[in-house]
Amino acid sequence: MSHYTIGVDIGTTGTKTVLFDVDHGIVATASRETALYSTGPGIAEADTEQWHRNVVESIREVVTAAGADAGEVGAIATSGMVPAVVPIDKSGKPLRRGILQNDARAHRQVDRLAESVAAVDLVSLTGSALTQQSVAPTIVWLRENEPDVHARTTHWVGSYDWVLAALGAQVHVEQNWALESGLFTIAGATAEPVLAAADIDPATLAPVCRPGTRVGELSTAAAELTGLRAGTALVVGGADHVLSAYAAGVNQPGDALVKLGGAGDILAASNTGVVDERLYLDAHPVPGQWLPNGCMATSGSLIRWFQALVGGVELTALDAEAAGRAPAEVMCLPYFLGEKSPIHDPDLRGVFAGLHLGHTRADMYRSVLEAIAFGFRHHIDVFADIGLPLRRVMITNGGSKSTLWKQIHADILGLEMLPVRGHPGASLGAAVIAAIGIGALDDWSDVSRFITLDAPYVPDPAHKSIYDAAYATWRDLGDAVAPISHAIARAPR
Repeated sequence: MSHYTIGVDIGTTGTKTVLFDVDHGIVATASRETALYSTGPGIAEADTEQWHRNVVESIREVVTAAGADAGEVGAIATSGMVPAVVPIDKSGKPLRRGILQNDARAHRQVDRLAESVAAVDLVSLTGSALTQQSVAPTIVWLRENEPDVHARTTHWVGSYDWVLAALGAQVHVEQNWALESGLFTIAGATAEPVLAAADIDPATLAPVCRPGTRVGELSTAAAELTGLRAGTALVVGGADHVLSAYAAGVNQPGDALVKLGGAGDILAASNTGVVDERLYLDAHPVPGQWLPNGCMATSGSLIRWFQALVGGVELTALDAEAAGRAPAEVMCLPYFLGEKSPIHDPDLRGVFAGLHLGHTRADMYRSVLEAIAFGFRHHIDVFADIGLPLRRVMITNGGSKSTLWKQIHADILGLEMLPVRGHPGASLGAAVIAAIGIGALDDWSDVSRFITLDAPYVPDPAHKSIYDAAYATWRDLGDAVAPISHAIARAPR
């Protein structure tokens, strides 16, 4: 039996790869940065060739670092953001840079398609409303603005699906890419009203596969590049936020995960497929379970933007400065790429409010940290509305390294936050699923053996009362500024 598997996560800001020992857990990790291309308002793209290069290099690194026998690697599974869009030709070659899930260029197409399908209950049909994240408006945008790319496209696939295909897998899309794309029904059939309204050829939609499905073998060419054995199994992984939740222990109703990646995700486990136009609905990797969730357009990406704006100061230094500032003195609306859930408005814009000449970059930075947490609280309100109260909340990803930010989340959400120790995110979930896919692990619950939770961050009563009042003001600010944001966003059109 194979002793190792590999999990790869194609993230918004980087690629992370783990070598997983089926008896002892992760034995090596490697990461590579990914460049974000934002050449205009709402545009968010990544270079597919950089994804491929990052995967090849990081696979070589983890195997070498662990001193592992490449012949003992039994399977590879991939994960990534959803629903990124990669148009590929008949040979599987990408025809342009990948369009990321937080791209908001297709605002006009969203409006037009919404009118065309106004009589259709898309939330009940597909699990989510037509928004900037939906793939159909992006395809229409490409047809209208890059007709050559559109004409040559054989299939529309996601980031991690394309990477697996580039390693030798058959062309496919994973279940949650299909679900969040809005091109398929909750049951997995094509969403005919959407395809008809957008004039999308059903033949360009790749087959849908569940996590854990074996979809091919590592090609000879990919084996030479990675140093692995040709014929190594390629297994469908899943959406990054879904696999992060799975690998963080979000596996019982009432469990939830706050994921502080480039975007901001919050997922809650449910035994039923609850649909609500303010949220997205994903399938849990465990068959029969669901993950209603929200995804904010910015989180870590907004932090990095602010960091660059103030000259690249180390985040630890910014944290130290901000820790000494009063809570909620300055307010930030984090809509610098529009907003996805629960507002679904690509024409919102970022705002700092309440500034005076005594404020410093520390106050503004703290307001950015608070803004993301306010956004998560907005989602928790929605979960409560639909009957999903949260009882146990984990927190993961790069932003969770910040002690200050974890405490801010506890104070604003009014919930204990449980950090997942050393959590590598979706790459661990992918590696576990790869092992399940080849029978090296027996059950989906085996993931619990590889999860360790640190001591919780407990709400500070003094700060919580301040933030309760500030949250109401933050919601009012968003409502008040929205018309102005719309006017600014739409003026150039």
